[in-house]
Amino acid sequence: MGSFCKFCFAAPRRSRRPPFRYTRWRVPNAKSRYGVHPGVAMTQKWIAELKGKTGRSLDEWLALIRQSGPADLKDRRAWLKSEHGLGTNYAAFLAERAEGKGRGADLDSPEAYLAAAARYVSEMFAGPKAGLLPLYEELLELGLALGPDVQACPCQTMVPFYRKHVFAQIKPATRTRIDLGFALGARRSAGRLITTGGFEKKDRITHRIPIESAADIDHEVKRWMRIAYEEDQ
Repeated sequence: MGSFCKFCFAAPRRSRRPPFRYTRWRVPNAKSRYGVHPGVAMTQKWIAELKGKTGRSLDEWLALIRQSGPADLKDRRAWLKSEHGLGTNYAAFLAERAEGKGRGADLDSPEAYLAAAARYVSEMFAGPKAGLLPLYEELLELGLALGPDVQACPCQTMVPFYRKHVFAQIKPATRTRIDLGFALGARRSAGRLITTGGFEKKDRITHRIPIESAADIDHEVKRWMRIAYEEDQ
């Protein structure tokens, strides 16, 4: 399935932690089709715990890095780990944040994320992939119509659907194709349903159906979407 969102799928090859359980946010006066990504809660937790765990607040770390840290991003991460004893996640987060890179600021609050979510989708379906936007809109509506507990939470390269966890995702794979992914466990390929190898790798998304036209969004697609939704308990 290509690259993945670290907050959605939690790098399963390197960790035995269970996938993130989606917690619904209530954002006053929000006018968005999208839900708040679980990465927001994680980012807020990291920032809140930073002072107690490392001795410095976010602003204090950023000031130190900009004043004394290496200019190169890779060297900066290594410096934070070797000279200041930070773990890999904190070092990467702070190094990118000090350079103005990464998605950190987009995940600082529900409001910031929802503003970024619309931008992610616009960028995802811009340029040569613009022709996929009507298919995306149809798939988005299909997923959201499954139940009032469904949320779509865009990342930079895909749009996952959450119930309690990620149960499906929309990913523009090429200029002419969207891969509609599903969390369907150990099932074999059947009909147009293709295994991704994700189950063996402990990825959340395990199957996909290629979507190249509106005609591809048929009964089979709707059936598997419903099954993935109902099995996300």
